[in-house]
Formats: sequence, structure tokens, C-alpha cells
Amino acid sequence: MAKKKNPEEGRQKVNNPNVMGLHAAVVAQPITDTLEVNYMPYAMSVIVSRAIPEIDGFKPSHRKLLYTMYKMGLLSGGRTKSANIVGQTMHLNPHGDAAIYDTMVRLSKGYGALLAPFVDSKGNFGKVYSRDMAWAASRYTEAKLSPICAELFRDIDADTVDFVDNYDNTTKEPALLPTSFPNVLVSENSGIAVGMASQTCGFNLGEVCDTTIAYLKNPACDLYETLLAPDFPTGGELLYDAKALREVYETGRGGIRVRAKYRYVKDQNLIEIYEIPYSTTTEAILDKVAELIKAGKLKEVSDMRDETDLSGLKLTIDLKRGVDPDKLMAKLFRATTLEDSFPCNFNILIAGSPRVMGIREILEEWTAWRTESVKRRVFFVLGKKKDKLHLLKGLKRILLDIDKAIRIIRETDEESEVIPNLMIGFGIDQIQAEYVAEIKLRNINKEFILKRVNETAALQDEIDDLQDILDKPQRVHRIIVDELTEVKRKYAEPRRTSILYEHQIEVIEVDEGPEDYPVSIFLSREGYFKKITPQSLRMSNEQKYKEGDALRQTFETTNNAEIMFFTDRAQVYKTRMNQFDDTKASVLGDYLPGKLGMDEGENVIFSVLPGDYSGGLLFFFENGKVARVDMTAYQTTSNRKKLTGAYSDKSPLVTLRRVDEDGELAMYSSEPRALIFHTALLTPKATRSTQGVQVMTLKKNRVLDHVVTLEETSILNFSRYRVRSIPAAGALVKEEDSEEQQITLGNLD
Repeated sequence: MAKKKNPEEGRQKVNNPNVMGLHAAVVAQPITDTLEVNYMPYAMSVIVSRAIPEIDGFKPSHRKLLYTMYKMGLLSGGRTKSANIVGQTMHLNPHGDAAIYDTMVRLSKGYGALLAPFVDSKGNFGKVYSRDMAWAASRYTEAKLSPICAELFRDIDADTVDFVDNYDNTTKEPALLPTSFPNVLVSENSGIAVGMASQTCGFNLGEVCDTTIAYLKNPACDLYETLLAPDFPTGGELLYDAKALREVYETGRGGIRVRAKYRYVKDQNLIEIYEIPYSTTTEAILDKVAELIKAGKLKEVSDMRDETDLSGLKLTIDLKRGVDPDKLMAKLFRATTLEDSFPCNFNILIAGSPRVMGIREILEEWTAWRTESVKRRVFFVLGKKKDKLHLLKGLKRILLDIDKAIRIIRETDEESEVIPNLMIGFGIDQIQAEYVAEIKLRNINKEFILKRVNETAALQDEIDDLQDILDKPQRVHRIIVDELTEVKRKYAEPRRTSILYEHQIEVIEVDEGPEDYPVSIFLSREGYFKKITPQSLRMSNEQKYKEGDALRQTFETTNNAEIMFFTDRAQVYKTRMNQFDDTKASVLGDYLPGKLGMDEGENVIFSVLPGDYSGGLLFFFENGKVARVDMTAYQTTSNRKKLTGAYSDKSPLVTLRRVDEDGELAMYSSEPRALIFHTALLTPKATRSTQGVQVMTLKKNRVLDHVVTLEETSILNFSRYRVRSIPAAGALVKEEDSEEQQITLGNLD
């Protein structure tokens, strides 16, 4: 038995000064400790300090940039070079100038990613709807804060939010911005953290203000009356789906479908697309249309080009004569991202913890946070008023005898004794005495003092009013409502994304593509593939192959069926029958490695019709293991043509079989031994690369040779080779059960 290693030995080696050489001994550390000590802090930092927005609607990078611009005086002043702003922001954000400038671009009016942009930009800031339109360098562009930023920083110096140290503890920055409107619902935001993500869509500012006001008045209000649907900066038409919208509003998750807007120019026989979904780009649309034209699926289009200029986005489609523009657009909506889904995942940091919330929950959190912010502001002002009243009460005492105050100051020998003597002489505290002592000589007259003292009554009324606000939540809500009303009046704009309700959506029948009809498939051992119609097969069914080649598989299916080709490189290629031309038995057919763009030296070994992706596949390996993989493991939501890691490559693959219903199979080894087992003994796996389980145990230098069904085998006595549990060695093949014996007997007949 091996001696158990003492973990202290490694440490002793590291600390032993007599150990020679440059490399110290490695101390083993459990992977769980590594994750907890090293990875978890990083993951939490990304979640809390980088990728997920907070209740003010900003990520830390946004907040640092905007606060720097505010401190630079860019709210009321003129623009300055973007490079200057980027440099100043690095006092708060240490991630580098490129990352900071990218953040500024996204917040800018020129880029157009936000319904209410916060950066008033000048110069080339690119466009959100273009993937390739690069923005100019920061030394060329200029920027300042947009007017709406006044609502982000309202009373920020009145203790409305907490301030924290920056990354090197040299200055302070706000933990949140005291936004006077729910920016978290107005500004679209997306971020990918570790193990989670966030994707919020924007809503119209006026609708958000109305909804928040309605919620403050009645938390059980109907949100759908005021918050109609999301609104996107790039416009488009939102396809109203009440069920999908309810899911987003209630759970914070779901999808919103948006399609492009277009107009038909009859005299030029062309279509102009002038608004596209927020989630796509002009380049992605053009690339997809070009792909469809190249594949022969878009014969109605003669040309498509990007004519975007200073007046705005415009994609132009030239039509062939006689083409119905509405039918063509309906076809493009289905085949391209001209109609796309915007995914929603309202994951927001609340008190440092990420939460996925619906609209009502977000409003509840925002109003609670804003209420606290307003109360802090009122309390701050109240404190200032109380301090001033306290000073005026001390000043009022001077009215009793101004001459006495002058005499006390004049007759005091030492300066340090002035304040104590005033305190004793008039019965006031130190703060009041300091205030009196600092009054200019010219102001020590009854008129000045009476004016100051007369403020006392008005000041006391203000203090009482402020205290009443703090004592009555309804009054705090009234202040928030008034601020929201003012924000709507100043900054609200009409919806950019129009809403298409169900009764307004015109259903247009579109040609679904290639005709579907029965076909027969022939796959040769060297990878030649033929698709033949029944009519052509009846005329001639004698298949032609290259010398040395032979049939591997044949089956019947339909022209639009999907097919998968497995190769000897553990890859699978997915396509449809209609991608192959109908052919005849007298030709070789399509060479699959060339047709499917396979890697050099890669060969097809098996084809499968996935159908509805029910059932599974059995992979038989030379080492006697069998992997059972669910067909759903090969189902993809996107139109991917190639999947790597189609099966395990730890042992050479002998064969694979489609399994729709469990049954018995016979496995033959090179010894030769045979084993009959039931496929129900194998548990299906969802992982394509599973190595499988040992079914047939093999002796050294022996491998699995082939696998057949019971109908295909030559065995006469099945019970000799049948097993009830796996793994098993099987039994030596008797002469009467061997395939060679059956062939000999057949020849004797």
C-alpha cells in the first residue's frame, strides 16, 4: 500500500534553505479553494462594480464619466475636447482612456444609443445602427453635458446621496446619482458579468414619468394604461403582443419583437428602409440579403445598397419588374433581422445584490430610494435653516445692549478672551458669539440687526414646514410628483417606436421556399451523395460508383428534410436536402467534402435524418464502449451548419446507429467474440462528447469490429450470446454462428 503523503513535506521543502535550484516545490491546493479565494472576488467585483446597472440606471463607468463632466463645469459651460474629459475621468476610472471614451460615445447624442442622451456631442461619434462606422478619435471630437443632466445632479451637494472614496482614496465620488426621474427605465442598458447578465430596454420618458406619478398615487395602478410599450432610439414598429409584454412587465424577462419601417417609391420601383430594429445593424441586414440572393432565395431583388447620409439611415432595395413590395418585405421580415426580437432581462443591483425585477418592483425600489434621497435633501436644508436661526437668536441678544457688546470687545485684553466674554456677557453659546464677533463694525447698528432679527419669524415658519415634510410621507411624494411633472414638461419627446397592435398587422402569404416532394438518398463509402426522385429512379435504378467505391447508406425522405453528416473528425455538418440538386442514378453525385466545405482529409462516415430530434444515437467505439446521446444535443436555435465535438474522440469510432425504439443489437470483436445486449441498458446523455459506458470487455490487442441488428446477424442460438447486464465479455463465436459458415452453406445450395 502506498504511503500517504504528508502535506507539510511540500512546505518544508519550500522553506528549506538547503534546497538548491530555482524552482520551489509546488503545494497542491483544492480547486474549490482556488475558486473561493481567487475567482469569487473577481466575479463579485465584475457583478457589483462593472457590468450590472444600479437603481439610478447607471453602471459605475457611466457615473464616473458624468460626475467628472459635472465637476468640470460642462453642464452650463461650453464644450471641451473629449480627450480632456477622458483624461480628467481617469482620476475616478482607472480602466484606460479607450474604455472611458467608448463609454462617452455610447452616452452621446451623436451615437444615438439612448432615448435621452446625456452627452451633447460635436463631431463624428459613429452610429448605433452601424457595425463598421467608426467614431473619430477623442482629440477630434468635443462634448459637454446635455441639459437633462441637471436632473441627474439635482441637489447632489445637499447630502442627497452617499459619497465614497475613489480607487486610490485621493478624492470622493457619488455612490449613486440623485436622478429626479426613473432613468433605470428610460435608458437602455446591457452588461455581461460572471454567471449573470443584464439587458434593460428603454421606455419613453413622458410615459415613464406618467407611470411613476400614477404609481405614487396608487401602487396598484394599471401600468399598461400609461406605460404603453418599450421605446427604442432607432424607431421601427413594435409588434404588440399582450402576453409577451405582460411577461416582461411582471417578471423582467422576455422578448419584444420590432420590425423595420419602409416606404415604396413607385416611380423608381424601389423600397427605402429608414428605421431598423435596435438590436441589429445595417451591415448585418445587407450581409444576410446578399447571402439570400447568392443562394437563389431572393430572386425578386436586383440590388440592395446602403445610402445612409447626414439626413439619416436609408437602405435601398431595387426591385425587379412586377414584384409586390409588401410581399417581398414580408419575406425579408422572416428571413433577416429587419424583424428582430429584443431580449429583456431586468437584472439590477439593489443594495449591492443583483435582482431580476418586473416594472412594478423597479418602481417600488426607485420610489423608495428617491423618497429617501428627497428626505435627506430636506433634512440637509432643515439643518442649514436651524443653524441660521440659531445665529439670529444670538444676534437678537445684541439688541438688548449694543454698547455693552462693543465695550466687552474693547475692554478685553487678549483676543482669545473675546468669545468667552461675549458668551458670559449675553448668555450665548460659542457659535453665536463667533458670529457676533465677526460682524463688521459698519454693521453694528440697530437697522442691520433689526433686519436680521426680523428674518427669525419667517425662518421659523420655513423650519416648521420642512419638519412637517419629514413627518408626512405624502408631502415627500408630492415633491417627487412635482419634479416628475416638471421633467416631463421640459424633456419629454414623442415616441420613436410606433406600436402595431394585433388587428393592425396585415398577414401576407409568403412563398415558403423550395417545393417539398419524396426523394431517395444514396451515400457511398467515399462520400458521394445522390438525391433522386421516384420518377427518375423508376427509369433507372442501377447506381454508378467510382471504381472501388460502394453503397454505404440509402433511405427515403423528402426534399425539405434536414440531414446531418457525421465525419471521422468528430464533427457533424447540418444541411437540407433542397441544397442538393436532383440527379440520376447514372452519375456519381455530389462529393460531400467539397460540397460542405469540410476540412482537408475529412471524410463522411454516417448520415442521419434528425426529423423532430426525437430518439437518440448510439456511438460504438473500438475500446468496447458505447455512448448513447439524445438527438436534442444536436438541435440548435441558430442556423449553424457545422458542429464540432459531435462525439468523443478518445477511442476510434467503429459505427453509429439511430435509435428511435429500444431493441437488441449484436456486437462482434476481433477475437472473434459476439455479445447481444438490449439498448435499454444504456442511459441517454445530453452531452455530445460523452465517452459512453463499457458494454463489451475486450482482451488485450482486441477491438470492437462491427455491430449489426439481430436480423442482420448469422447467429442461430441467440441465448448463447445474450447478456442481461453490462459490461460483459460475450461468447466465442461458434462455427455454425459465424458469417463465413453461413456464406459457405449458402454457396452449397
